[in-house]
Amino acid sequence: MVDSVKLTNTVREDFGKGAARRLRRAGQIPAVIYGHGAETIHIALDAHETFLAVRYNQNALVTVTVNGKDQLALVRDIQRHPMTWDIEHIDLIGVRAGEQIEVTVPITVVGEPAPGTVVTTDLLTVTIMADATMIPESIEVDVEGKEAGTQVRIADLALGEGVSTEMDPEDLVVSVLVPQVDTSLEEADAEAAEEAAGESGAEKSSEGAEEDSE
Repeated sequence: MVDSVKLTNTVREDFGKGAARRLRRAGQIPAVIYGHGAETIHIALDAHETFLAVRYNQNALVTVTVNGKDQLALVRDIQRHPMTWDIEHIDLIGVRAGEQIEVTVPITVVGEPAPGTVVTTDLLTVTIMADATMIPESIEVDVEGKEAGTQVRIADLALGEGVSTEMDPEDLVVSVLVPQVDTSLEEADAEAAEEAAGESGAEKSSEGAEEDSE
């Protein structure tokens, strides 16, 4: 079982933009927790604790206190300020150990491919089903030493025990390719060099003719 992060929280009764601004000034983040048919509960989370919990994991598992009882919850959505990127609001969904949850996790490419090749990433994320307490932070794709022409598809991903996906198994995730050289740029450079050489030669011929006339 993956350990959850215990977050300091209080149940909030004031709502609206003004109340939210007051919370943020006090070092708290407005949040809601819902799920399992229960009534949506509005809470305030400690801003620093929350930032640390979600900075590396968009699907962080946390524990909050609701009605005097600890509640396991998964971060479902984070709203951030468009300029400062500060967390402005968080949606949490209540979960239970053993419950299968659908989440989206990032693809992480590790390793270096064969010399002279590059890696292109066609999918940045993959949607999976996993135990709420066993959700991976990311799905790794190892390209160490892979030759040009290597393709990794959804079916090739090592998702881990108890993790599955309903995505098309033929969807391309990562490719290893030989970088293409833009020959048009090389041709343009060659033409420019030829023109410059021609102009230089013409100038020299003109100078020689002037000297002869003198």
